Amino acid sequence: MSTKVSLQELLDSGAHFGHQARRWNPKMAPYLYGVQDGVHVFDLVKTKAALEQALEYLKTAASEGKTILLLGTKKQAKDKVIEIAVEAGIPYVSERWLGGTFSNFDQVKKSVKKLADMKADLAAGVYTKYTKRERQLLEIETTRLERFFGGVSQLSKLPDVLVVIDTHKEIGAVKEAVAAKIPVVGIVDSNADPDMIDYPIPMNDDAVKALSYVLDLIKVAVMDGKKKIKNVKN
Repeated sequence: MSTKVSLQELLDSGAHFGHQARRWNPKMAPYLYGVQDGVHVFDLVKTKAALEQALEYLKTAASEGKTILLLGTKKQAKDKVIEIAVEAGIPYVSERWLGGTFSNFDQVKKSVKKLADMKADLAAGVYTKYTKRERQLLEIETTRLERFFGGVSQLSKLPDVLVVIDTHKEIGAVKEAVAAKIPVVGIVDSNADPDMIDYPIPMNDDAVKALSYVLDLIKVAVMDGKKKIKNVKN
C-alpha cells in the first residue's frame, strides 16, 4: 500500500459525511461542500490535499527519528490504532487519555516503571509466595496498568508529534499538546475546532472503513520514513 491518497477510496469509505448540520463548528466551513439530508458533506478534494500534507509531514518526522504518539480511544478506532501502532513501532494510547499525560509526564513515567517492575516480578515468580487473593489483586493491577500505560511503555520523554483520531473527543489531549508545543496531526469532523491542529485532516471521524483507510496510510508513511533512517545508517 502506498501513501498516495485515493479520492475514490475516501468516497467509498464514507469519509465525506460530517455530523448533522446543526452540530457543526463554523470554523470548519472552508472544508465543507454543502449539506445533504441535514448532514454536512466534506469537500473530498480538500480532504485529499490535507491528508497528503499530513502524511508527508509524518513521513518526514519519522525519517528524522522523531517520536510519534498515536491517540485513538473511540470504539470504532481503538483496535485499529493498536494494530497500526504495533506494526509501525510507535507508542499509542487507545484506552483513555489521562489528564496530565503531557503536563505531568513524570507521573506517567512512574506508572510505566511500576508496570515494568510488576511484570518482571510476575515473570520471576516473586508473587508465588503471596496468597491466592493477593496474587489476584496484583494481576488485576498489572492488567489495569497495561491497559492504560502499555502503549507508552517505551516513551522515555514527551513525544515530538501527536496524531489524534477525533480531535473533538480528545480535546483535552489537544490542549495539552498545544501547551507543550507538540505539533498535532488530527482528524477533524464538522463539529471540531481546526484552529489548534497543525495538520488537520477534515473528514468523518466515525466511519470504521474511513478511519481504517487513513490509519493504514499513516502506518505506511511512518514506516517509509523509518526506512530512510535505516538506509542512511547502512
